[in-house]
Amino acid sequence: MNDLMMDAARRGVRYVESLSTRKLYPSSGAIERLHELDQPLQDEPVDPSAVLEILDALGSPATVASTAGRYFGFVIGGSLPIARAANILATAWDQNAAIHASSPIGSFLEEVCRKWLLSLFGLPPESGVGFVSGATMASFSGLASARHAVLRDAGWDVESDGLFGAPPVTVVVGEKAHASIFKALSMLGMGRERVVRVLADDQGRMRAELLPDISGPTIVCVGAGNVNTGAFDPIKEVCAAVKSNGAWVHVDGAFGLWAAASPERVHLVAGIEDADSWSVDAHKWLNVPYDSGMAIVRNPADLRAAMSMSASYHVKAGERDPWDWVPQISRRARGIEIWAALRSLGRGGIANLVERSCKHAARFGEAIAAAGYQVLNDVVLNQVLVSFGDEDTTNRVISRIQEDGTCWCGGAVWQGRAVMRISVSCWGTTEEDVERSLNAILRIAAEERKS
Repeated sequence: MNDLMMDAARRGVRYVESLSTRKLYPSSGAIERLHELDQPLQDEPVDPSAVLEILDALGSPATVASTAGRYFGFVIGGSLPIARAANILATAWDQNAAIHASSPIGSFLEEVCRKWLLSLFGLPPESGVGFVSGATMASFSGLASARHAVLRDAGWDVESDGLFGAPPVTVVVGEKAHASIFKALSMLGMGRERVVRVLADDQGRMRAELLPDISGPTIVCVGAGNVNTGAFDPIKEVCAAVKSNGAWVHVDGAFGLWAAASPERVHLVAGIEDADSWSVDAHKWLNVPYDSGMAIVRNPADLRAAMSMSASYHVKAGERDPWDWVPQISRRARGIEIWAALRSLGRGGIANLVERSCKHAARFGEAIAAAGYQVLNDVVLNQVLVSFGDEDTTNRVISRIQEDGTCWCGGAVWQGRAVMRISVSCWGTTEEDVERSLNAILRIAAEERKS
């Protein structure tokens, strides 16, 4: 057992050390070799060390090096060394974080992290927090709490009686709301298309002056950090417009909510404390291993009403039972890595991580615009949208950048235009990474311009 774990650790260290020199996307040959893993299940056991060697030899070359400092394809964090180490320890512990009785450490650290996170984000200290797989399940949990509350206020118990015959719930979203909101709504039985869409401005911000009149059970979803532009909906104005009429406001803050931890960016999240629920990822800007996110609800009773359960084999003892706050029962103890990251970084380290990413994004935007290409968004956070001309040219540049492997940037469509999307959120991204990536981007763009 010791030899096997040490071997795995050595292989992991070797992989991490290779990130600075390897291409960021696997070669077609490495992907093709994955078929060697697709064999009939044998009858007899195989030596575990041989299994690990095969997994490393075939698996490591076929990974996307998204933990590298030059990966800008999506908002994917790079896993802080302390969070990675805590993950190894947590894997050895193998805790089932369902209830306090199955993992006192898992339960206790969730409560510590709850207090730290609420303080860091400037949210009501009594709020309930569920530790989930990511922002999609965080929004699911927040919107489930919202569904409970607005229907309770209308005299309906949705947890007991379901949605058949329930008063209709109006859901208001911004025109550029993230797809995960619609997925959560569909899973909650409220429908992807049974929504009122509010037009957005050129940065993707909901136009608060176009909000509909609010009456009856209503949920309003706003965004803190548009996935393409990084822009923030006018949360304070939206809350002021709808809360007096009893609407619930949910904030999708997958990565943007972390702006609250930076004194230089906190103005972007003005008004978030007025909302009722919030979703945020830890595996993005906090840079802990996948998968990890948090659902936050102002009134903890609403979150518990939507999520909690009881079982004959469990007698509550007054401690925090994690299954009261999340959709899952059995799950890994995500609070371990979150605690390690927060404890290691402190307020200053988290603020620096966020601000450093934003400054790197600003450098990308300034340099690309200075070279004569179009940056389509106001670079207020960590997102940069670039057009290199017409659609074909932009797509060719993106394809060549990905093939080159110096850095990895993804494509998107924004306001009907093909764009390259740069997302900066890895703790390990350095100024050298940025300049090296810029050199590759601008070299390839210039070659395409001449062709």
